[in-house]
Amino acid sequence: MNKLCKLFLAWALLAPAARDTFAQQPAQAVPATERTTGVPTAEQPAEPAEAESPFPEDAPLLQFDGTPRRYYIRDVKIHGVKYLNPEILKSSAGLIAGDSVYLPSDFIANAISRLWSQRFFSDVKIGAEIEGDNLDLQVFLQERPRVMNWKFEGITKGKQKDLLEKLKLKRGGALSDYIIDKNIKLIKAYWAEKGFRNAEVDVRIENDSVRPQAVTVIFGIDKKDKVKIGKINFRGNEQFTDKRLRRTFKKTHQKSINFLRNTKLNESDFEDDKELLIDFYNSHGYRNATVVRDSIYPIDSRRLGIDIEVSEGNKYYIRNVSWVGNSVYETEELQRMFGISKGETYDKKTMHKRLGIQKETDLEAMSVSSLYQNNGYLMSQIEPAETIVGPDSIDIEVKVFEGKQFTINNVGITGNQRVNDEVIRREMSIYPGELYDRSLLMRTLRLLGSMGHFNPENIAPDIRPVSNELVDINWALEEQASDQFNIAGGWGSGTFVGSVGITLNNLSIRNFFKKGAWRPYPMGQNQRLSISGQTNGTYYKALSLSFTDPWLGGRKPNSFTLQAHFSDQNDAYYVWQKSTRHFRTYGAAAGLGKRLTWPDPYFTLYAEASYERYSLKNWYSFIMENGSSNLLSFKVVLARNSVDQPIYPRRGSEFSASVQATLPYSLWDGKNYSSPTMSDQERYRWIEFHKWQFKAQWFQALTRNSNLVLMLRAEMGYLGSYNKHKVSPFERFEVGGDGMTGYNMYGIDIIAMRGYEDGALDPGNYYSCGYNKYTAELRYPVILKPSSQIYVLGFLEGGNAFDSWRDFSPFKIKRSAGFGVRLYLPVVGMLGIDWGYGFDPPANSTKKSGSQFHFVMGQQF
Repeated sequence: MNKLCKLFLAWALLAPAARDTFAQQPAQAVPATERTTGVPTAEQPAEPAEAESPFPEDAPLLQFDGTPRRYYIRDVKIHGVKYLNPEILKSSAGLIAGDSVYLPSDFIANAISRLWSQRFFSDVKIGAEIEGDNLDLQVFLQERPRVMNWKFEGITKGKQKDLLEKLKLKRGGALSDYIIDKNIKLIKAYWAEKGFRNAEVDVRIENDSVRPQAVTVIFGIDKKDKVKIGKINFRGNEQFTDKRLRRTFKKTHQKSINFLRNTKLNESDFEDDKELLIDFYNSHGYRNATVVRDSIYPIDSRRLGIDIEVSEGNKYYIRNVSWVGNSVYETEELQRMFGISKGETYDKKTMHKRLGIQKETDLEAMSVSSLYQNNGYLMSQIEPAETIVGPDSIDIEVKVFEGKQFTINNVGITGNQRVNDEVIRREMSIYPGELYDRSLLMRTLRLLGSMGHFNPENIAPDIRPVSNELVDINWALEEQASDQFNIAGGWGSGTFVGSVGITLNNLSIRNFFKKGAWRPYPMGQNQRLSISGQTNGTYYKALSLSFTDPWLGGRKPNSFTLQAHFSDQNDAYYVWQKSTRHFRTYGAAAGLGKRLTWPDPYFTLYAEASYERYSLKNWYSFIMENGSSNLLSFKVVLARNSVDQPIYPRRGSEFSASVQATLPYSLWDGKNYSSPTMSDQERYRWIEFHKWQFKAQWFQALTRNSNLVLMLRAEMGYLGSYNKHKVSPFERFEVGGDGMTGYNMYGIDIIAMRGYEDGALDPGNYYSCGYNKYTAELRYPVILKPSSQIYVLGFLEGGNAFDSWRDFSPFKIKRSAGFGVRLYLPVVGMLGIDWGYGFDPPANSTKKSGSQFHFVMGQQF
């Protein structure tokens, strides 16, 4: 058959027969990030199609008799495409050469719709050449302009970078009204979160002078004034004042004299605070309290108001409490743990907390739910049913679904490459074949986090029942670097002292001579080796070494620690000088530790024996000038640690009580130490003392996401003597400053006290015999990742130092306050800086300590 005609088929308007000469739909927008599978992208450009003229608008119509006729698609050509792949376009439109199609029908209209749905085009036309039963399709497309640059005006470069990342703006995407509108909304939302709720955004589009069909989109941003909450009003509240209800909000606050309180509006936080408002009402018996409506309106250009209407309802009381479904535990035992009895005010929050259900669930607290979960009843459920009786009474029926006891089938470990499986498993308290116990699961989680080798933020058990009575538990661990290399410097005794140290936290001694184990050192057994040195040249030098095996022998959690150190200070300030005076210290210690099972598994006991020798020559600045002193002591430490993780603890506590003592030589050596003629060498040949220290700290998360944390700490120490004429000049305390004095010669304990200079609270020239210290900190994290952890803090601190027990008082303290930041890097450990203000004068001074900056290295406890 000869070619009949050449025409445009207007399939978008097609009915039973073609009625127009071309097909065209209004442009639609598509975001650059939305792409249907198989749709070509700008990263897959095709060769530009050969320029061809579209079919004439006045092409004659093909006259159909109304009966669909079958045609075969002989060829499909794509015109006007530069960035997209024609073959993928044909496929996505359903235009495949060789396919058959009946005309007239919806086939071409559907193809046009598919192309429009890609949202890459501002114009779509399909023409056809019909020759007998063959159909040649011509597809004419006009691509939208491509955005080659995104720019911002009116804001800083830092904010520009933040917006580029937040909006995920990429070069080469198609431009559309949808793209522009969406990003304008996102930009306004970005500034609204920061308090600039009236921000305005203008858009300017500039053509690229070099590349056709390329544009630059410029967002002009005017932030306007920051908008804060001027007033929060309540309506419908009769039982509680507006002031009391505003206090239930944790993050939504109106402007007040408390300038530290955040007063910008965040809609998400506002919704959370409304839930806290209802929780408050529920906890006071108002079971049916609801927020009827709320409205946010502008007061002026810089203030907005919030109106909240509440319906309080009646106050309810508990009438009867009954239990249904319990067979494992007696009703009396469950009721005793529940602790809610007849006549009490209805308190939904307290009830759910004691039952251990819904958002009040605390995996570590004792509750009815934990009672079952700790005894194998993994699928147990506790559901309180409430029945209203009269206008002010409620009956509580607690339904217990006990289920079956579950036994642990398998315990798996994944993600560990550097730490051996056996080292991880020995820290676990759960084993195959034992009953499921949630308390042991939580203890395992804490022990794995305290190892320091895994990201504590991502340690979570994957609990999967494999039958009605068996459960698999898998620990997916994310390793983080735990070894540390430190280079630091400090100022002490009028000189700068530099130090360098390396700590290997995953050493394996048994692999020392194993071929291929040195990568870069034999690792896997969680043994710890630390080597450090300090010096400022010839004047001072020190070296220390310590080794700890937390599982001596590998079978029981009995630790072994070995330490040694040496230091030397003299008067040879330069290399060419020869020293005439010196102070040298030699020391070694060995200790054994044991984890206890009573009173609970968090207790440990540690015992240590140590020997030190002090050698002095013409050392005029100390109590003793010449001679040697020997110190042989024994130390016992009882400690308990239930902190959930070591770097940023959110809950738990830690305390230690220690006593270190020497033999009371003066009680039997028959020497008269009160004699003024006794030489220092004779008096201090064998040092004697008893030293007591107590430290405790407690952590509590204050928000639902557990990010805001309160830390409270208290500690005290005292150095006593057996003979008042033989008080030890060593092992004393230096109180004040940041603890970064550079070096330690006399065996003193450095007690940091922010807001005061180093040693500023010591009342005498030879350090102190006692001290006390109290700290309260509020902490909030900025970054919590394996590569780095950063948090900010504000603190209140008080403490003091004393010369004797007679002067000691827990209430005589020097006060300070301030704020700081901590940065933990796995390679170098904890670093930080604090600013503190001392409100009281240091020892032997009448002037306030005032402003002080302090640098911190390492965790303190």
